[in-house]
Amino acid sequence: MEFHLSQLSAITPTTYLSFILLAFLLHVINRKMAKRGKNRKPPQAKGAWPIIGHLHLLGGPELPHNVLGNMADKHGPIFTIKLGVHQVLVVSNADIAKECFTTNDKAFASRPKATAVELMAYNYAVFGFAPYGDYWRKMRKIIVLEVLSQRQVESLEHVRVSELRASVTDIYEAWINNKRCSNSGKVKVDMSQWLGNYLLNILVRINSGRRLSSNNEEGVRFQRVVRKFFELLGAFVVSDYIPYLNWVDMGGYKKAMKQTGKELDMFFEQWLKERRLIHGGSAQELEGSQVFIDVLIKILQDASEDEFPDVDHDIIIKSTCLQLLAAGLDTTAITLTWALSLLLNNPKSIEIAQHEIDEHVGKDRLVEESDLKNLVYLDAIIKETFRLFPAGPLSVPHESVEECIVGGYNIPIGTRLLVNLKKMHRDPNAWSEPDKFQPERFLKTKKDIDVKGKHFELLPFGGGRRICPGVSFALQALHLTLASLIQQFTLKNPTNEPIDMRESHGLSSSKATPLEVLVAPRLSSNMYHVGS
Repeated sequence: MEFHLSQLSAITPTTYLSFILLAFLLHVINRKMAKRGKNRKPPQAKGAWPIIGHLHLLGGPELPHNVLGNMADKHGPIFTIKLGVHQVLVVSNADIAKECFTTNDKAFASRPKATAVELMAYNYAVFGFAPYGDYWRKMRKIIVLEVLSQRQVESLEHVRVSELRASVTDIYEAWINNKRCSNSGKVKVDMSQWLGNYLLNILVRINSGRRLSSNNEEGVRFQRVVRKFFELLGAFVVSDYIPYLNWVDMGGYKKAMKQTGKELDMFFEQWLKERRLIHGGSAQELEGSQVFIDVLIKILQDASEDEFPDVDHDIIIKSTCLQLLAAGLDTTAITLTWALSLLLNNPKSIEIAQHEIDEHVGKDRLVEESDLKNLVYLDAIIKETFRLFPAGPLSVPHESVEECIVGGYNIPIGTRLLVNLKKMHRDPNAWSEPDKFQPERFLKTKKDIDVKGKHFELLPFGGGRRICPGVSFALQALHLTLASLIQQFTLKNPTNEPIDMRESHGLSSSKATPLEVLVAPRLSSNMYHVGS
């Protein structure tokens, strides 16, 4: 069959119009799909009430991370809830958490505002709670490079060691006194209290260069105000979620926060004055000091006038002291309490850890920080403790400063982000037998996983640019303390019942009941007075 040019010219207009129509239809469809994709929202959990949203579900007897974990079972690993006027994105999956802290790290780099931070933390000058911006970036740089650098952490070994030896001696002397009175081979120790006192002494000494005794009036007052600070940090303030009720102080929390903030400031102000009197402002005398206040005084003396134009230098120093206290005390004490609780419920693990320490260190000298790299089973115990009982079961909240896409969903600016670490750390897709205490997993299938924000199935210190800068400091204190207790004492459950593993309500995942342990020395008596 022949094909003539006349035939082509006859059908060209029709074909041309068809192409135009098809292109137009495709353009309309693409615009609708793009619009639909842009407005694609994560599923919202059911049960929201008018005005308060899901607040009533999180204020009941069940712990918030467990409530959100149950929601994840229904709605999947990414969903939203409403807390008053605020939209909150809840994530409980490692892949989605990775997306938040890598691709969208800058988008989620800010912190939401909270009354407790405003009234007790120098109006957001505490950099861990500060909004994303110039001040936060500068303070982060100072903390990472100067205050909590690896070099600085290593230089503080003598403080950690001396406080640990002194506190261990207290346990030994309690055992001696108990043996005299009752001829018992073991003494019962409230380890929750012991750990809190010991870690507080470390942090106060590192901050200020002085030691607060729990037996004197000043030490008792400081411990009381610190306990109140942590209690109020997790308090529910209605106006944080329903701003137009800002005039109401339900529960009297605002009044208590103002008073607690004032009392804390009096201690920090006193420490700052003492350090200035000691050195007289001399840059030469400040050089080489390991006391955090001295380090900060020196840094700010060398800073240009316009580096911190809106924040008083004394406020920067005092707020950083508070930051180190807030980040290092409660979380470290809680982690060690859970570790001991898990070990007492799994005594075979204590035997393995003791054998490892005896093999690498022996019984003729005390374990040192230089030994810790060889104690792989001890490291596995601490990782497994982080996995099962992260000190903050819900990550410190983030807030988006720009729109972003997470899990294929559009997340608007101003959205708060909660990563449910407790749920994520027990994800059966990432962990075999996720509810069981198995340190051995970190010697085998999970041996390459660390806790420094690189492996998103285990994020006890958070991730991205807001990861806790005190990771190295915390790990040194955790490993040395646990290793010393395991090396120097036999540790027994005082009852035939398993240790109570219920969690308490609050910002941190602390035990609902104090941890009491029967202890007895397992080294020669002269080993308990070394370095005290």
